[in-house]
Amino acid sequence: MSSATLTASAANNAARRGNALGRRLLIISAWLVFAFFLLLPLFVVATEALKQGVGVFVASILEPDAISALKLTLLAVGIAVPLNLVFGVAAAWCVSKYEFRGKSILVTLIDLPFSVSPVIAGLIYVLLFGAQGFFGPWLREHDIQIIFALPGIVLATVFVTVPFVARELIPLMQEQGTQEEEAARLLGANGWQMFWHVTLPNIKWGLVYGVVLCTARAMGEFGAVSVVSGHIRGYTNTLPLHVEILYNEYNHVAAFSVASLLLLLALFILLLKQWSESRINRRKASAGEE
Repeated sequence: MSSATLTASAANNAARRGNALGRRLLIISAWLVFAFFLLLPLFVVATEALKQGVGVFVASILEPDAISALKLTLLAVGIAVPLNLVFGVAAAWCVSKYEFRGKSILVTLIDLPFSVSPVIAGLIYVLLFGAQGFFGPWLREHDIQIIFALPGIVLATVFVTVPFVARELIPLMQEQGTQEEEAARLLGANGWQMFWHVTLPNIKWGLVYGVVLCTARAMGEFGAVSVVSGHIRGYTNTLPLHVEILYNEYNHVAAFSVASLLLLLALFILLLKQWSESRINRRKASAGEE
């Protein structure tokens, strides 16, 4: 074997060792960052919640104000997510299936909540529907309460979660094109039949993924809801707001106990997210094989 060949082989081995070392360093760094910014806070929440025993932990979760906050959170999520589901499907259908003036503006507006602070969004609703707001006198005359009540919390939650379903479906539906819908139309299907039997089966796992993301964001929303809720304990406090109140009162064990409840809900949502994501990847793989 020539010296040039030996030199090239040695260089390749050195390059492989260097690449392997760099890969290990990157993996170790990723795990360290993951442990410091995620695992450590989760460990602190769990240990602080159980600091005074399981009995205190359970009592903090079953306390009437905590139960009220949990019910309000689930109610707001139960209203906001279906609304965003309907809007997301309709917006994705329009953007991916039709060409019209203002299409780019619509896509930009869908992304608007990503660039606007949730606190600013809450303040906008106060300026519109508050007692001194634009619609305030009319709402007061008709005895309609939006700010510092459930409607305001739902509006704020809807605003911050608008993009999730639509942004998940738009690229998916654009990739699929319109051929199948056109074929169904030629076979005599109407709009609803095309949606239920052609479009929905193709987007169902993307739809589930977008709903899961939307639900997770809605449950953890703090800024916008904090502005419009009024912090009325037992009435307009969601779980994140209730945690803040408990912590500000130096009731740390109860605060971490309620926070652990939010953590359990988040983990459940994460499992749903992973499941829906795996189904999407599996569907893409099967489509690629075909």
